[in-house]
Amino acid sequence: MFSYRHAFHAGNHADVLKHMVLLALLKHMTLKETPFTVLDTHAGAGLYRLDGDYAQTSAEASQGFLKLAQTSPAQPWAPLVQDYLDMVAGFNAVGQWKIYPGSPFICQQPLRGRDKLKLFELHPTDSKTLTANVAQLEVGRQVAIAREDGFEAVKKFLPPPSRRALLLCDPSYEIKSDYGRVAAMVADAMTRFATGSYMVWYPIIPRPEAHDLPRKLRTLANKAGKSWLDISLTVKSSKLLQDDAGETVRPGLPASGVFLINPPFTLKAQLALALPQLVQTLKQDTHARHTLESGG
Repeated sequence: MFSYRHAFHAGNHADVLKHMVLLALLKHMTLKETPFTVLDTHAGAGLYRLDGDYAQTSAEASQGFLKLAQTSPAQPWAPLVQDYLDMVAGFNAVGQWKIYPGSPFICQQPLRGRDKLKLFELHPTDSKTLTANVAQLEVGRQVAIAREDGFEAVKKFLPPPSRRALLLCDPSYEIKSDYGRVAAMVADAMTRFATGSYMVWYPIIPRPEAHDLPRKLRTLANKAGKSWLDISLTVKSSKLLQDDAGETVRPGLPASGVFLINPPFTLKAQLALALPQLVQTLKQDTHARHTLESGG
């Protein structure tokens, strides 16, 4: 149950998409003075070393964040891309890319005095590391950490006292049942707090549950009469390959998506500028592309 460690994948192309969108949502929420709460169901360790053993094992950041950071674009980066690069740069010395922030630190950065961040992480090692990392921020009760099942734990915080919240759900989907649990959690959360903002990351892989999840979320949003955005980034083909010995080799994660319910109305236009740049920079073969669909 606890075999997945995001440290092996920190800064990959899925993180680039997910964290760019997350940062855009957070910046939009700070435009209003009313405080808000962020709920992160699968927080991870919070900070990751790109030069550490875990990240170096798979070197996924070299085809993700590091590739983006080390590229000089022909045209200036779209505002969402530049904001994302600037955010990560804030965790590193000038000209160095050794630290990659996970969602807890991305979420905490724009918080104001009365805003709150609730972090849930079940993995015993990651939960312990997360607690130690957050302690360095010295932000007191603004950030709360619980070693609980985030799918269930978020229920007691919806709706929040301020009636403003962003719920982020990005499990590893290592357990097949996670797909169903995500849909069930969002359905329950929307009955408790219909005006909340919801962000779900999902992998795009050859598995029926993975393809069903965004369709289920779309149905939930449509039935509730809520607006939605479905964003995907593909960097390579999902076809199985063969090595020189004729053995089948899995290509790794080829694509991922982010589904948003009640997104900012300005976000689609901003993404339309940013996504083509991500495809151009992070593509690994001719199958690279993006999609951007909306409704509600």
